[in-house]
Amino acid sequence: MKILTLTYEYPPLGGGGGKVAQGLAENLAQRGHKVDVITMGYKDLPKQETAGNLTITRLAGIRSKTESCHMGEMLPHEIYTLYRASKLLRRNNYDLIHAHFLFPDGFAGRILASIFKLPLMVTAHGSDVPGYNPDRFKLLHILLNPIWHFTVAGVTRIISPSEHLITLIKKEAEKAPTQVIPNGFDPSRFCIDRPRQARVLVVTRLFQRKGVQYILQAVAKLKQQVEVHIVGDGHYLEALKQLDESLGTRAKFWGWLDNNSDELKELYETSSIFAFTSDQENFPINLLEAMCAGNAIITTDSSGTSEVVGDAAIIVPRQDPEAIRAALEKLLDSPELAKKLGEKARARLEQNFSWQAVTERYEASMQEIVAAKIPS
Repeated sequence: MKILTLTYEYPPLGGGGGKVAQGLAENLAQRGHKVDVITMGYKDLPKQETAGNLTITRLAGIRSKTESCHMGEMLPHEIYTLYRASKLLRRNNYDLIHAHFLFPDGFAGRILASIFKLPLMVTAHGSDVPGYNPDRFKLLHILLNPIWHFTVAGVTRIISPSEHLITLIKKEAEKAPTQVIPNGFDPSRFCIDRPRQARVLVVTRLFQRKGVQYILQAVAKLKQQVEVHIVGDGHYLEALKQLDESLGTRAKFWGWLDNNSDELKELYETSSIFAFTSDQENFPINLLEAMCAGNAIITTDSSGTSEVVGDAAIIVPRQDPEAIRAALEKLLDSPELAKKLGEKARARLEQNFSWQAVTERYEASMQEIVAAKIPS
């Protein structure tokens, strides 16, 4: 197949959604499909890269941060995407368009698919679905509601990593054509055999709903001292630093680390515990990273997380520092338990979420809608 992929997030830009876009594009290309990606440029990133069947085109833009992008930066990018994608579609006989995020790229994909009479697949990632993270996106979802419904009405198939997100999509658009395919991860990325330190690792965007404050509050109540390393950036960073200082937890804040950096790899491979206590999630990539690294995971009973970890983690209630403290002490008091839990998480990743298995499911879904010749 010849696939045109639209995604405003593509590493080193963005978070989990960008990592999924990259992993899928690379693995589809390795399986012999021609994949052209149109994404957002940033500073001195190359405007175009080609490796085998994969070509990445980065469009000039006004993005100011690697880790996040606001509406004023998205809209000019989508206008430019429509122009550049139209040129590619006229020159190439694509079989389908695949967009990541129902907005903004799903909207651009909807317009292009209608003009060029192609099937449109959109992978939803969470923030692009009404009802997901209402504290942060409620007003935006209300304003974009007509555009969202216009997009969904023209999508051939929406892929969701979790049943939880499909529930939210169906609540807004009952007849939306949906399918669950989990996010993927490369099991060879991290080594699980290195010696572990009694360390709590946190890797996430630093927003209030991510719950890092509860981890710090829990660590402050521990009987023993433990290192806490926090990787990520966001508008809640300064508040967390102030909380850390007031609690005396002495966490190390790394800021934003590139996904392929040696520092991030080192932290995952040598930490014994990974804590992620978010209020709401879809299918968090950081949990797949922790599972791959063989970390003992503490996470919350928040929507999509249980679909990721299954019984290979300690699940605690949301916004409950005392439950987090008890889970931390349980793992710190028993390194053998932590090791076994990490091994169980790694085995679950290899069995359910390898990129090979996930790509095969995407490939079959794409071939199905292409063979059906159902345009958007």
